[in-house]
Formats: sequence, structure tokens, C-alpha cells
Amino acid sequence: MSGGVVTFEPGARSAWHMHPLGQILIVTAGVGRVQAWGGPIQEIRVGDVVRIPPDVKHWHGASPTTAMTHIAIQEALNGKAVEWMEKVSDEQYGSPAQVSR
Repeated sequence: MSGGVVTFEPGARSAWHMHPLGQILIVTAGVGRVQAWGGPIQEIRVGDVVRIPPDVKHWHGASPTTAMTHIAIQEALNGKAVEWMEKVSDEQYGSPAQVSR
């Protein structure tokens, strides 16, 4: 198991990625976004705990105007904890109207 504290500046986000055994995000500051492939963009705030199931393609990051910090926890399978994929485009990142809470 590994974990880390990650801060995204406003508008910053991860690339699409998957974790073989899933991931837990605990938001500790700011406002962010998370999306699973094919699903809606979700707004996340301080105190939210997000559970991403194993092998679900997803991304997470800050809102366009507010930084976001989270604790990310994931476990490795056969020495691999993450598979990085393509960058999240501006269109995929979405507008405020595309975000649900």
C-alpha cells in the first residue's frame, strides 16, 4: 500500500489512469473534480472520500478556479500500482455546467 498528499493548482488535473486494486482519495483542502470513464464529472470538496474501484479508468484534479489537495491511497498488484494513459483534454475536463455534486 502506498499513499501521498497531492495538491493540484486551479485547472490542473491528472492524466487518465487505472489502479489494479483501486484507489481512495480523501479531499483535505479546496474543490476538485473526479470522473470515471463514461461517467459524469463529479465535484469533490473537503471531507469527501472517493473510492475508485479496481481497473476503472479515471482522472482527478482541481476545479478551474480553486486548488485542491487530497490524500491518495492505492495498493500495488505484482509491483504495479498505476497504469498511466492519455492526457485529459480541455473538453473532457468540462465546463461548470457539466459538473454535478
